[in-house]
Amino acid sequence: MPLPKKSEERVARVSLLRPGIAISTLTLTLFFTGCKPVGPNYQRPGYSAPPAYKETGATAVTFPPPPPPSGGGWQPASPSDGMLRGKWWEIYNDPKLDELEERVTTYNQTIRAALFTYQAALEQVHADRADFSPTLLAGPSFAHEKVSAHRPFSSDFSHSASNYNNIQLTGQASWEPDFWGRIRRTVEAANASAQASNAEMASVDLSLHAELAEAYFELRGLDTQAQLLQSDIEKLSAQLDLTHRRLAGGIGTEADVAQAQTLLDSTRAQLIEVSVTRTELEHLVGSIAIIKVPFFSLPPIPFVLDSPAGPGTTLPKIPIGIPSQLLERRPDIAAAERRAAQANAQIGIAVSAFYPTLSLTGTGGFQSTHGGTWIQGPSALWSLGAQAAQLLLDGGRRKAYSNQARDLWEASASTYKGTVFLAFNEVENKLGDLRILEQEETAQRAAVQSAQHSLDIANTRYKGGVTGYLEVLTAENALIQAERTLAALRSRQFASSVELIRALGGGWDTSQIPK
Repeated sequence: MPLPKKSEERVARVSLLRPGIAISTLTLTLFFTGCKPVGPNYQRPGYSAPPAYKETGATAVTFPPPPPPSGGGWQPASPSDGMLRGKWWEIYNDPKLDELEERVTTYNQTIRAALFTYQAALEQVHADRADFSPTLLAGPSFAHEKVSAHRPFSSDFSHSASNYNNIQLTGQASWEPDFWGRIRRTVEAANASAQASNAEMASVDLSLHAELAEAYFELRGLDTQAQLLQSDIEKLSAQLDLTHRRLAGGIGTEADVAQAQTLLDSTRAQLIEVSVTRTELEHLVGSIAIIKVPFFSLPPIPFVLDSPAGPGTTLPKIPIGIPSQLLERRPDIAAAERRAAQANAQIGIAVSAFYPTLSLTGTGGFQSTHGGTWIQGPSALWSLGAQAAQLLLDGGRRKAYSNQARDLWEASASTYKGTVFLAFNEVENKLGDLRILEQEETAQRAAVQSAQHSLDIANTRYKGGVTGYLEVLTAENALIQAERTLAALRSRQFASSVELIRALGGGWDTSQIPK
């Protein structure tokens, strides 16, 4: 049936108005969604780095004799030499260490756990970004319904069917425009959290690699001590034979034999003690590198104390750069800074609760009582709507949440500054350790030479019958302890250099954090 003339004019006016209404609505939506999000924009908490490390200008105390060629390898290179990059352990030129460190990167489960934690944080970013888009829901439905003939307001003369089908195909859409930046701040917080998780993963990676390197060099130091003790046992066995021969020849005493036997047994006991500690370190290295302990063993790899030549023997030169670079190279500092950024975004989320919310909704589809007329123009239905809501009274809850967010920001900023302060302290400590250990090694080498000279004199006097074996015993024991101390110092120097590299952030920098 054709529409009346007035009805046709009304439909025409509505049809002309609809595009204008749609354009106006879209313009207003784009205007509001482009508004600056509420809450403070993030600024990194301020921290002034010192112009130089204190220990780089420390004056070393010299001892005679002068340091051997291997001494001083820890001294920092100038900033122009650049920083360590990537696989920092390769600076030690030790193939076995390189092999073990590669296994840590590939197989260590703690690193894998940190990786999946970071990936979960990334998924949270994707989930929060989804709030920028409308939510769409669509689906068909079918129902066969019978309406009660005795329902209220029913009419006996009603000719409407009381038993009918209800076939629908409808879709619903809803969208909350981000007027005040709540969604933007939420995404900002989630992204900062993911970046912090990435930096924390790098911190775990650095710690495990450093822990393995320290254990490895400590194990090498024990191998050096074991080598020295084994050599001492051979010498002491010869000394014991000498005391037996002198006793048989009538120029020695049973006390000399007993003393020689005591020192030999004591040295063997020290060798066993070193073996016990080495076994534990070997297990630790295998555990970090994820090697089945029953099938893992490291052959002895002693340091060469009297010659700096050879791979893995000399301390490498470690570039430390300038203090301000530390803020960009320590993953724990980067993680703390990103947590501060996350806390700052949470302030904006809390402030947005003071503003009204607006939701746009729409429904459309088809509805019919017969399948033949289901998907047809006359069966179409639709509705559009908007809803605004403003919370008027909440007993101070929003204000409390806003204050809480600001307090957490202050806590995060303080944590960041504290992390930076401790990082500088760690670098200074490790630089100081290496400087003092270098001096101590020089002094200890002199002590070993003096102990060897004293033993040579004591042996000459004993063989000449000038003195008793106690003098030899005392000199021999002093040499053994001096040599062990020197071996331990070499191990400590390598371990301290690893700790310095760890304090400097290894081969990492903030450019590796995904944006």
